[in-house]
Amino acid sequence: MKTVLALETSCDETAVAVLRRRDDHSGNELLASEVASQVAAHEKFGGVVPEVASRNHLIYAPPLLDRAMSTAKIDLSNVDAFAATSGPGLASSLMIGASIAKGLAIGFGRPYLAINHLEGHLLSPFFGDADGDEQVRPNVSLIVSGGHTMLVRVHALSDYHVVGCTVDDAAGEAFDKVAKMLGLGYPGGPEIEKRARAGDPNRFDLPRSMQGSENFSFSGLKTAVRYLLPRIVEERRLTQTPYKLDEGVLADLCASLQQAIIDVLVTKTIAAAQKYDVSLVTVSGGVSCNQALRRQLADACTREGFEFKTAEPWLCTDNAAMIAFVALLRLAAGFESHVTKEIDPNLALV
Repeated sequence: MKTVLALETSCDETAVAVLRRRDDHSGNELLASEVASQVAAHEKFGGVVPEVASRNHLIYAPPLLDRAMSTAKIDLSNVDAFAATSGPGLASSLMIGASIAKGLAIGFGRPYLAINHLEGHLLSPFFGDADGDEQVRPNVSLIVSGGHTMLVRVHALSDYHVVGCTVDDAAGEAFDKVAKMLGLGYPGGPEIEKRARAGDPNRFDLPRSMQGSENFSFSGLKTAVRYLLPRIVEERRLTQTPYKLDEGVLADLCASLQQAIIDVLVTKTIAAAQKYDVSLVTVSGGVSCNQALRRQLADACTREGFEFKTAEPWLCTDNAAMIAFVALLRLAAGFESHVTKEIDPNLALV
């Protein structure tokens, strides 16, 4: 058996996980997965403040590490390798997790693995499958999170081709920025999804941009909502900023925004799967927790004859379990990082 301890501190979540690979290929055993959220600390700012995030990582990481080892019921000396997210993300945050993992690797004379945060999301739909590299099957994958929206052609572990990516705002950023306009909470995606359930997605005609491209753009959608809001306010004689709409109009606007984003994501993902002739479509990242997106993408895959896979919601938001999973796969494939490897806030997937 091989046991990996991983840390994820790319943004505002401090996470530690311990994952064990069974020798009998019966699957991976998650011994511990601990996450300390900083949402409350950043909510008043309407977004993540790097200095606040890094200070909180320093506070949360040591007790989180102790709790993970206690839950896993093993000693650090029994860990076979240590891993951490090396990018992309906030430099001051990435340094915390990477420094801890490197220190432990040096102290216990174990391998260190620097893991790409995007690869963690990319492979998370395979987390619960049987062990071994064979589980990373060829597919077209949609990664959709707060800072990233991209389509990736996956051939095998470490063999990826980026089909398309966002040229400006990611889908998650569009949710967050519109939520801020509306005076909703942070992060914006869950707040908009909650209100969209009671709304009419056809009430407001919002743009679906770059329909002829494999890339994404959601900045125009955000701008369209910005220009639409004063017209709604004028019609209803409302003057507050952020705009305070009555619940019915707010629900319809949230539903219309959500549907515009989903239409783009689903259409481009299915088109990519058809173009690259795969049988499997996967989706991952924090925005993939959106139930309407999951349902509509799954339905589209069924109609078009594709198998559909996604990770459980807890594995889609930032966590260390997905980092440990990639580290185990890479360790088994003979990969290892040197402890001098630097973090890279702009680390690309390929």
